[in-house]
Amino acid sequence: MSILIAELLGTMLLVLLGDGVVANVLLGKTKGNNSGWVVITTAWALAVFVGAYSAGAMGSGAHLNPAVTVGLFVAGKVPAAEVPFYLVGEMVGAFLGAVLVWLHYYPHWAATPDPALKLAVFATAPAIRNTAMNLISEIIGTFVLMFGIFTIQGVVGQTTGETFPINMGALGFIPVAFLVWVIGLALGGTTGYAINPARDLSPRIAHAILPIPGKGGSDWGYSWIPVVGPIVGAVIAALLAGAVL
Repeated sequence: MSILIAELLGTMLLVLLGDGVVANVLLGKTKGNNSGWVVITTAWALAVFVGAYSAGAMGSGAHLNPAVTVGLFVAGKVPAAEVPFYLVGEMVGAFLGAVLVWLHYYPHWAATPDPALKLAVFATAPAIRNTAMNLISEIIGTFVLMFGIFTIQGVVGQTTGETFPINMGALGFIPVAFLVWVIGLALGGTTGYAINPARDLSPRIAHAILPIPGKGGSDWGYSWIPVVGPIVGAVIAALLAGAVL
């Protein structure tokens, strides 16, 4: 149960801050309006640090991402009995984080005429809609994330004697934040780099449910790509890491 609560709160903070910066940049009449991609990718990286550090301090492995949980399970680093607690915490936490973003920016939804911008606060969408290439983009981005996590945890384990999913501590979470930052800057321009099923699916559900004026549809036809792609990428990274690390 402690894992579930830790992952719930950590993922809630991740999405609150991550979707929050997207709202600040995209929604009408905010002080951060049109501040750009670098602002979004930087804040998402820092959101990962805040969420992971918080979840780690509460006793979980600070996955905050079902793809990471699945990848670590495939690698034999997470017991099967713990997987459901991670997944439930991540999905519920991401939903709550999205609801908090909606509440925080409440007056700005009506001040934003474009429904696509409102959806973009909650969920990713491709710059060019191409199912195969969009899926490949998510696979590649999550592969880089997952393989990077394996290498980072290896370095931390050598210096502290800890192994994942035991709390890596601040020194472990800082390079993970940098890893997410560079993925966003280098690979995020195609699909918005969901690289996390909970980060995309749960806020998309929140978008569908919440009373957002003029919101339009939730683009459910695309919604499977930021779920399947990250899981496939994480599994490939786990299998490769097991062979070479």
